[in-house]
Amino acid sequence: MLRYTLTRLLSLILSLAAASVVIFLAIEILPGDPAAMMLGVNAQEDTLAALREQLGLDGTPWQRYSSWIGGLLTGDFGISYTYRTPVAEMIGARLQVSLPLALYALGLSTLIAFPAGIWAASRRGKMADIGVMGVTQLGVAIPNFWFAMLMVLVFAINLRWFSAGGFPGWDAGFWAGMKALTLPAVALALPQASILARVMRSSLLDTLSEDYIRTARAKGLTRAQALWRHALRNALIPVLTIIGLQFSFLLAGGIIIENVFYLPGLGRLIFQAISARDLIVVESVVMLLVFAVVLVNFLVEIAYAIVDPRLRRA
Repeated sequence: MLRYTLTRLLSLILSLAAASVVIFLAIEILPGDPAAMMLGVNAQEDTLAALREQLGLDGTPWQRYSSWIGGLLTGDFGISYTYRTPVAEMIGARLQVSLPLALYALGLSTLIAFPAGIWAASRRGKMADIGVMGVTQLGVAIPNFWFAMLMVLVFAINLRWFSAGGFPGWDAGFWAGMKALTLPAVALALPQASILARVMRSSLLDTLSEDYIRTARAKGLTRAQALWRHALRNALIPVLTIIGLQFSFLLAGGIIIENVFYLPGLGRLIFQAISARDLIVVESVVMLLVFAVVLVNFLVEIAYAIVDPRLRRA
């Protein structure tokens, strides 16, 4: 297990190093001068040159990359070109919204998908199975921003159970914060729950057709007993893969939902930074999101090895 973990850890480090180069080069080739964006089109050339030097934009690409990656390794994300505040503080403040939102949505998605997928698989071909597949097909097809606006109309404007948008901050209390995140979390969770339920059902049905399940049935186990005792554990590997991908998507992919509900999260931050050509913020946020994706994949691979010990020898 130790060798397997170290191998995956080395892969994580190499992936992050490659991603940092790609992100830096991709941002470098974007058109536009951050100094000109900050000072306006009528700025004098000597003023622009002084600002470029102050921002560290006058060095070679290698010098800028070394400075940026060295800062990331020491926790110094640099200073925002637009807001003139430390990027780490900005990201930390936005993570207080995006991370709980992603975990809330992932929790809802898993709570809905597991029972639905297992129920559909245990009743294959029956009305319950057809009903679950129909609802999940609808959940995948409906755009989450449209569903978010529908929930605002119903639960915020008509019923007045929730606010239509905004976030009061955790200083207002845990439940006030969770209440503000409920509608966005549901809007993010339902499409992911639909996908996860379909994967759960498909994986379980594949596992239930294996020889060892038939052997278990021949020994006298009912279909439900074979499912819970033998099939469910082996069906979890593709499900864990989807959960890992969904967490990364929910953390990074809430840009539209955060804008619909006017939430001050990472999605809105990166949207505003791209609009303002605030390169240091864009690079840092994207790198953070890549780190989250790679870390989650690493944890999922460790979970694979726990669920199926044969993978440790692969």
